[in-house]
Amino acid sequence: MTNVLEPITTLKGIGKETAEHLSEMGIYTIQDLIWTFPYRHEDSRLKDLAETPHNEKVTIEARVESVPSVLYLGKNKSRIQVTVLAGRHLVKVVFFNQNYLRTKLVPGQVVTVSGKWDRGRQVINGTSIKFGPKTDNADFEPVYSLKSSIHQNKFRKYMRQALDLLEGEMDETLPGRLIEQYQLPSLLEALEGVHFPKDADHAKQARRRFVYEELLQFQLRIQSLRKIRKENEQGLAIHYDVNKVREFIRQISFELTNAQKRVVNEISKDLKEPHRMNRLLQGDVGSGKTIVAAIGLYSAVTAGFQGALMAPTEILAEQHAESLKGWFDPIGVKVAILSGSTKTKERRLILEQLRDGEIDILIGTHALIQPDVLFNNLGFVITDEQHRFGVEQRRVLRDKGVNPDVLFMTATPIPRTLAITAFGEMDVSIIDELPAGRKQIETHWLKKDQLNSGLTKMESELRNGRQAYVICPLIEESDKLDVQNAVEVYEQLSTIFNGRYKIGLMHGRLHPDEKDSVMREFSEGEVDVLVSTTVVEVGVNVPNATFMMIYDADRFGLAQLHQLRGRVGRGEHQSYCVLLADPKSEEGKERMMSMTQTNDGFKLAEKDLELRGPGDFFGKKQSGLPEFKMADLVHDYRTLEVARQDAAKLIYDDQFWQSDEYRYLRKMLEESGALNGERMD
Repeated sequence: MTNVLEPITTLKGIGKETAEHLSEMGIYTIQDLIWTFPYRHEDSRLKDLAETPHNEKVTIEARVESVPSVLYLGKNKSRIQVTVLAGRHLVKVVFFNQNYLRTKLVPGQVVTVSGKWDRGRQVINGTSIKFGPKTDNADFEPVYSLKSSIHQNKFRKYMRQALDLLEGEMDETLPGRLIEQYQLPSLLEALEGVHFPKDADHAKQARRRFVYEELLQFQLRIQSLRKIRKENEQGLAIHYDVNKVREFIRQISFELTNAQKRVVNEISKDLKEPHRMNRLLQGDVGSGKTIVAAIGLYSAVTAGFQGALMAPTEILAEQHAESLKGWFDPIGVKVAILSGSTKTKERRLILEQLRDGEIDILIGTHALIQPDVLFNNLGFVITDEQHRFGVEQRRVLRDKGVNPDVLFMTATPIPRTLAITAFGEMDVSIIDELPAGRKQIETHWLKKDQLNSGLTKMESELRNGRQAYVICPLIEESDKLDVQNAVEVYEQLSTIFNGRYKIGLMHGRLHPDEKDSVMREFSEGEVDVLVSTTVVEVGVNVPNATFMMIYDADRFGLAQLHQLRGRVGRGEHQSYCVLLADPKSEEGKERMMSMTQTNDGFKLAEKDLELRGPGDFFGKKQSGLPEFKMADLVHDYRTLEVARQDAAKLIYDDQFWQSDEYRYLRKMLEESGALNGERMD
């Protein structure tokens, strides 16, 4: 058997120039080559054109009937057309930019052609051609993502040669126990099935094996990282007063949902553990994360510790402080707020009381991480909308205490698939249930020529004393994009309402103080209609706002639309959201329909992930999202969950660290740096 680490030039037909082209694809050795997987398979079974639907991929065996004609379309661009006879069908075959065929195709010659069948024009738009009849038994040919001048047929020959050199032998990379448990093909069978499958099932089983293996390796790295951090990062065992916490929960004026109770139990269990809590709390808009955070903070206080809650804006910090003071003032727990606008004298007093331990819970913005903010005994740290803070900012707050427990909160629903992947080092808690009695927001999709209908509904709400948001994608007019802008809409609405209602304008170019001022006026009811770009803060609570209109709604992803919609529906009155859009694409129409059909942020997040993919969901290069050769986070989420459970068991199993059959997985962990506590960014 050939050593797979030998250079690629070991293979026949690969000289220096071809090796250079292959190096552009990261292929230097035979092993690199065989682990370069095709992105799809081409169905090369011969088909009868009479039974092939329009626009379907087809492979035919045919005889050339004419001399090819060539049309030059510019530099290095050409169109070659030839007439062929396939069975009883005389059809044309067209190839683009394959000028060499001009001299290769001669009448009477038999060829095998693949391409897309245009039934109306009786034309095959060719993608590949072989000279001679179909002689091989391959019905599914691999299609690779190639660079430089290497053609598919040549690359397939190199791949076939490389697999043949293995001579039916290759060291297994998965332990026999897992192969048997999940009835997976061997590594050699799977490689054959990925590159040259005998049939569709062979390819499916090969993919199944590699998807599981990729996800298992990834989850092993995450689980080993978690294990190392738990063992090396000592935390606080916060032995809270169970009776006091239960009494606090009983005194709350509403019943916790089952989801809130479950999450409170998860956080409480973490607090008692001697390891540092590192938990992400996800909760949809209005799901009641604040009371869960309050119970956690109170638990820490009953054990003699202080708590801190950091929010990204002053308004959010003030809203948290108002809620917590309402719950804690009656029971003698002291809550203070610290922000950039806190007066010097008041700030000095807060810092003094904080150092002396007189303040139990401090809420604030980035002001909490200033060097002179010193806690007496910080035990529990909560960061709200954690993605709005940098890693360093979160670390500075954590370091204000000695290994305090840490809880991150977000109102952005993240599909579980992505949560356990991107946030794999954290434990994930999800509040997936809204409080009883919460009215569902009615969402309507209107075309732009139905704007007046939306404005009529808005004025109806305003007449009833309610307030409204109007969201636009741009600040000012753009020549490039035909979308409504905030300044123009502000002027239009000011004219339409003609002084009957006060209109406010907010966008990203305003100074932070101006933004706070406008938002405060809206919160206090001095502004009736707030025209804004997407800078409207997540979590801003204006219960009297019952109407939202979103211009050019098809320009937003589902997750963002849902976040925007969550600014309304926060009070006792029925709320409405109008999506104004004329989407051109089917995906855009599907997004609009999805918004009208559900208020469930997690369902919408899954749909968004399905429509746009994980790269767009988090941004193109979100830290923690790996590039997989085979696995697809959307479609393979069940396998991801199985791999996560298997990895969690293996990491704590002595056999994994000692048995020879796990040596490859151990080697992978060593090479990845996970055993040294290194992230996989």
